[in-house]
Amino acid sequence: MSYTLANIAEKIGAVVQGDGQCEILSIATLAAASSGQIAFLANSKYSDQLASTKASAVIVTEAEAEKCTTNALVMANPYMGYALVAQLLDTTPKPANSIHASAVIDDGAIIGKNVTIGANAVIEAGVNLSDGVSIGAGTFIGIAAQIGTNSTIWSNVSVYHGVIIGDNCAVHANSVIGSDGFGYANNQGNWVKIPQLGTVVIGDNVEIGASTTIDRGALGNTIINNGVILDNQIQIAHNVVIGENTAMAACSVIAGSTEIGKNCVIAGLVGINGHINIADGCVFTGMSMVTKSISESGVYSSGMPCQPNKDWHKSNARIRKLESITKRLSTVEKELASRS
Repeated sequence: MSYTLANIAEKIGAVVQGDGQCEILSIATLAAASSGQIAFLANSKYSDQLASTKASAVIVTEAEAEKCTTNALVMANPYMGYALVAQLLDTTPKPANSIHASAVIDDGAIIGKNVTIGANAVIEAGVNLSDGVSIGAGTFIGIAAQIGTNSTIWSNVSVYHGVIIGDNCAVHANSVIGSDGFGYANNQGNWVKIPQLGTVVIGDNVEIGASTTIDRGALGNTIINNGVILDNQIQIAHNVVIGENTAMAACSVIAGSTEIGKNCVIAGLVGINGHINIADGCVFTGMSMVTKSISESGVYSSGMPCQPNKDWHKSNARIRKLESITKRLSTVEKELASRS
């Protein structure tokens, strides 16, 4: 697969500087690129590499273009250009190229045009796989689940009964969609299971990372809206709602019945409490603990950064003394007030 620089410029909305017929085979970093490859400059601190790069072309802003010693594609957002070129040159194979003979497909399943299903996959009764869906090896699609047009489900994914996945979605390996939420009633010390009677509804253009779990609703549904991106090893509990275009990084968790707004960014290892509401446009930095509803957009943090062990012990010792220090300070304030 190859494109001329002029072809690429047309597809990504860039302006060619130099030889538009230059052939591009793949993409690389400025430092590692060689002939036939295109690089990009999205961070000005690497601009000194423009003079030495061996790339056949570089995606740059207009301000940086004059420093480029090779062919260039000039556009306002080189990082977006990189994303679009990477899509053009993507060599990732589909999870399956045909319907494998070992796949188990119930007679009551509806299989659209150009659907591919890998070895040992199981498609149960009432499943609807729309046109262009690709199912990886060993994946299980439960009774009456629906998967939208051109969605990709990688290997060993479990999609439980009744789950709805929209168009152009990707679910990566070993994820579980629609497992039971953590619902139990306590009867004199014994836990009584509450059947989870809702499902999971996933919108269009959603990507779900490997080994992520999204629980089905207890009564209503767990809802992942259009354009959401979820990293690997995330836990979404029952009846959570995530708003459009929100991004969530690895190992973060959302407890049950919490509603996350649109266009939020949740960094890694963030914990979000249950039964709260998060406004649109909130950003949570790594290891934040969100315990209450947030009604205004902004950047929120609570995690303690790493420090040398000796310093941490000193800080911890001082924290243990805060109660006595507070009492002594209160006593001093009262004495000063009585003298005035």
